[in-house]
Amino acid sequence: MSEIRVALIGTGNSASALIQGVHYYKNAKENTTVPGLMHVNFGGYHINDIKFVAAFEVNKDKIGKDLSEAIFLKPNCCVKFAKVPKLNVKVSTGPILDGVADHMKQVFNIYDEKNHRIDNVVDVLKEAKTEVLVNYLPVGSREATRFYAQAAIDAGCAFVNCMPEFIASDQEWSKKFESAGLPVAGDDIKSQVGATILHRNLVRLCIDRGVIVDQTYQLNLGGDTDFLNMTVEERLKTKRVSKTEAVTSLVPYELPTRIGPSDYVHFLNNKKICYITLNGRKFGDRPITINVKLEVEDSPNSAGVVIDLVRAIKIALDRKIKGSLLSVSSYAFKHPPIQVPDSIAKNWVEEYIEGKRER
Repeated sequence: MSEIRVALIGTGNSASALIQGVHYYKNAKENTTVPGLMHVNFGGYHINDIKFVAAFEVNKDKIGKDLSEAIFLKPNCCVKFAKVPKLNVKVSTGPILDGVADHMKQVFNIYDEKNHRIDNVVDVLKEAKTEVLVNYLPVGSREATRFYAQAAIDAGCAFVNCMPEFIASDQEWSKKFESAGLPVAGDDIKSQVGATILHRNLVRLCIDRGVIVDQTYQLNLGGDTDFLNMTVEERLKTKRVSKTEAVTSLVPYELPTRIGPSDYVHFLNNKKICYITLNGRKFGDRPITINVKLEVEDSPNSAGVVIDLVRAIKIALDRKIKGSLLSVSSYAFKHPPIQVPDSIAKNWVEEYIEGKRER
């Protein structure tokens, strides 16, 4: 199979984990169970087929650096679990727009817009012969996400939207990609085993076993820039919608739910701690309470899903599928175009790989 040419919007912890993962698993054997991988071979594509060809940043220390170096610079705190060789990809200057909140400007060490030339994103994507553009912008980047989505269309790239700004799940944007003959997947990435997927399955277990769920909530703590960015409530509107609907969409009645807040604890670094509580009623109206604590390294957790998504959307390009990908989006994202139970979404993905499901 041909290589998969990938560009990244942002070179933070999530990008670091993804790039490291490609090199960590480059020699993974097919037809074996490999820790941390859902698919060694995804529709004919091995992880080693993924090639990073461009990246965009606003951090002045990362701009101009080789991508292999940029992913280990501060404020990144993702654990170093793989040796990454020089990639010969110079990090380009992306527009700031609303991608950086006021309280994050110093942390992200952003460039001076008055004295710094911004690269033409479409030109960079075209020159790199990019096939897939992955969005790792910070939560709350509404304008910036739409700028890059349009740039993907203009450059003829597929788009993977890992952030909670609604593109694939928005009919207008889905039609834009469809009209351009390009696939799009999103929105808001689920981790391999993260807060959302765990919360969904606890709720689904109760529903399937005849338990009435009366109320549930989820609290999250973390110490990386993602959590620091989310300390400003005004940037969390779509994030709350995304995480809440991921859980409540499984329940056939109104469910009092609180997802959040996300609290920043600096010494946790890239560790994420999640607390989930669920209160309900079982046989005889007797009460049941479930309390769960989850601890994970956040960025590798999401990279385990994105590493499949990149290959899924490459298959869509090969098959000339256009518009929102329903199967992989339902499986991999919190706010997909269609919400279905995870077991159904998993079957859809396997059918998609085999060519039995178009989208």
